[in-house]
Amino acid sequence: MTRRLLLSGLVCVLGCLPLRAEERPNILFLFADDQCFDTIGAYGLKDVDTPHLDRLVERGMTFTHCYNMGSWSGAVCVASRHMLNTGAFVWKAEKLANEFGGRGKPKAAENFETRGLMWSQLMGQAGYDTYFTGKWHVRANPEVIFQNVRNVRGGMPKQTEAGYNRPVDGQPDPWSPYDPRFGGFWEGGTHWSEVVKDDTLHFLEAAEKSEKPFFMYIAFNAPHDPRQAPKEFVDRYPLDRIEVPANFLAEYPYNEEIDNPRTLRDEKLAPFPRTKNAIRVHLQEYFAIITHMDEQMGLILDALEGSGEAENTYIFFTADHGLAVGQHGLVGKQNLYDHSMRVPMIAVGPGIEPGASTPAPVYLQDVMPTSLELAGAEIPGHVQFRSLKPVWEGESDGYESIYGGYLKSQRCVIRDGWKLLLYTKVPKIQLFHVAEDPLEVNDVYAGNRERARQLFAELLALQPETGDVVDLREVFPELLSAE
Repeated sequence: MTRRLLLSGLVCVLGCLPLRAEERPNILFLFADDQCFDTIGAYGLKDVDTPHLDRLVERGMTFTHCYNMGSWSGAVCVASRHMLNTGAFVWKAEKLANEFGGRGKPKAAENFETRGLMWSQLMGQAGYDTYFTGKWHVRANPEVIFQNVRNVRGGMPKQTEAGYNRPVDGQPDPWSPYDPRFGGFWEGGTHWSEVVKDDTLHFLEAAEKSEKPFFMYIAFNAPHDPRQAPKEFVDRYPLDRIEVPANFLAEYPYNEEIDNPRTLRDEKLAPFPRTKNAIRVHLQEYFAIITHMDEQMGLILDALEGSGEAENTYIFFTADHGLAVGQHGLVGKQNLYDHSMRVPMIAVGPGIEPGASTPAPVYLQDVMPTSLELAGAEIPGHVQFRSLKPVWEGESDGYESIYGGYLKSQRCVIRDGWKLLLYTKVPKIQLFHVAEDPLEVNDVYAGNRERARQLFAELLALQPETGDVVDLREVFPELLSAE
């Protein structure tokens, strides 16, 4: 844009910004909630329609092994989003989250918000106009840390009793995903995914009038439950189209010991024992709301292209964590199987090869330092996650090992196509060769104890980086090296 170029020349003369305006790209961050890594049609892993996310797959790089590090809370999205916005690893992010107050804790006089260290604040300091709409679920105040804010949503839409423990085989289903009387995503009269889309279109119009590049944090509540979508989207998924997951179980054998009991809110959505019909219905509604959200993203992408800013914009799409929806007998995300800790990640923008794919292990929160690097901003020392840019430039293979932790009851480490999964309260050791067994159904610990010991040593080495203080040595002495 002419005005932007004129301003960049003035900036260059004054020397008050690290990069000229045309060298600082826009950042569009599209964020889903509860979307598993395998629910993008272009990947061919599940029969789900996502034509606009498929557009991004064609235009950019897919990170096939992108993970969320875990959670200190049953609300996994809380931990994921605090990590994302602070840049700190899981247990260190928990301490930072506590500084924001809440849950009976007073707000610390000095915290990341007051110090200007939150992601959006750092982007603002780098000369960006910052925008936010949708699900926040971070204890900091979005009105303080973003310059432009619309329609801040809570952790989840209002749920009703009719949405739990259903459907029961042989009984009428009390719930309808497209009945507005249940509230939820329909609260306020317009589906929340459409509200997020409308807000984003408003932001894009405002950004066209600014000389600054933009950073937009666009956070959908979809496809979180209550999974609601207009009837036309539900009708796209008749039950005979839905395949029950190959790793379906009627019930997970260690529910109580892994802090994932029958009373956990997520698990109460479907009846016990799980039935294949109930899981088909839940998947039907899951796919429908994903396809509906995908349509809103398509309208956002169209508007971006119409604005003339698409070629100077990096687009990142990911989710805060995955979801089981019947796999391993689980419905929620309070576990460390790949269906719950692994998420989609797509990066589109200048210098990224169209249609590329990489198996490099990364974390979804890596998008935070990536955007700072693209903005020409200094990445503060507290940021532990890494930029994705060296990966798409072929200079990095990602993390050597991926850490996972849920409360004090579950720990895992993933390396070289293997996953060691530990349940501290059982206690139970599982080992999966995920490169050959991606559904994690064959526990091969008995025949690979040395491999398990090697992975255990790696997990112990990762604990200090994350702030993990659980004494795994005491619980699993058989995994300690003979040395």
